[in-house]
Amino acid sequence: MKKTGLFFGSYNPIHIGHLIIANHLVEHTDLEEIWLVVTPHNPLKKKVSLLNDLQRLMMVRLAIENYPKLKASNIEFDLPQPNYTIKTLTVLQEKYPKNEFVLLMGEDNLAGLHKWKNYEAILSYYQIYVYPRISPKKVPENLAKHKAVHYIKAPIIEISATKIRKDLYEHKNVRPLLPPEVYQYIEEMNFYK
Repeated sequence: MKKTGLFFGSYNPIHIGHLIIANHLVEHTDLEEIWLVVTPHNPLKKKVSLLNDLQRLMMVRLAIENYPKLKASNIEFDLPQPNYTIKTLTVLQEKYPKNEFVLLMGEDNLAGLHKWKNYEAILSYYQIYVYPRISPKKVPENLAKHKAVHYIKAPIIEISATKIRKDLYEHKNVRPLLPPEVYQYIEEMNFYK
């Protein structure tokens, strides 16, 4: 069994924070690889400023070219929308029976896990590796102490894709926050302007 972390996100755009967390988790846990799963549309978010799915996937591929343990996944692109994580996990398990999938999420997402569709099933069948976030949201004790939930020491990264988009729109320099290939692609394509 290959232990594979699943790092879901809209990656709108992918930034160095995503790379720092993904690389840290793959290098400092028992995970052999991490798949960055590009989500077409998170049912809990508005779709307004979301770039096209393939453009976001392209940015992820550009960002992880030099990270052999990180892979870009478009598994959710063919699933009916809006999609739910439990459905994706079921499809992945059927398609890749030799992989043991682990969910990766920030502590802020764990705080809202009880709102996810069939979250009890996720906790029953999958491990969840949680990285720290500065968040006012309190994680319910039943989730924080659940046997499937494992807190991982990782750098606390507070970089927001929303803020990056706003700064790009306002013609501010965001170069340090993006992988160089992603910055170049955004500039060439004139995204978020």
